[in-house]
Amino acid sequence: MNNPLEHTWQSVMDQLKTWARINSPWAIHFNSGSCNGCDIEILATLTPRYDMERFGVKLQGSPRHADILICTGPVTRQARERLIRIYEQMPEPKFVVAVGSCALTGGAFQGCYNVMGGIDQVIPVDAYIPGCPPRPEAIIDGLVKLLGSLKADGAPERASEPPLAASVLEPSS
Repeated sequence: MNNPLEHTWQSVMDQLKTWARINSPWAIHFNSGSCNGCDIEILATLTPRYDMERFGVKLQGSPRHADILICTGPVTRQARERLIRIYEQMPEPKFVVAVGSCALTGGAFQGCYNVMGGIDQVIPVDAYIPGCPPRPEAIIDGLVKLLGSLKADGAPERASEPPLAASVLEPSS
């Protein structure tokens, strides 16, 4: 007799968690060794001109409270262990967004002795935002697409579906 009530309660709680995750995701930024071009563009998304917080995305300082890990730069041998540690400290469900050409493939640093490659060589990536550096509009577009995929089905599948790729927006004239 308690079983249908418990199932209904659990279903309501799951819907509430999904709603909260979509409407107020907290993000943490990690630079794994880039030239800081992408970092400047990520900071530009927080300014009043672009205002990433209008979508509920808040930049957080602790990985223990973050839902989204925004990574820039290629993974260096020195930053690899730190990146893995930060990823493991994040609570489930967690999502990773690779921002910039260096985070996708290693970019201009590809082939260097200390560069391992893109972020997906170390941790699973849910969304890719290409560009060198990507414009703030593209970063916001990638985050909105990630949140849209959460709204559609609860969580993007890492193994079976290809990850999201944000379209690069052209500046308005």
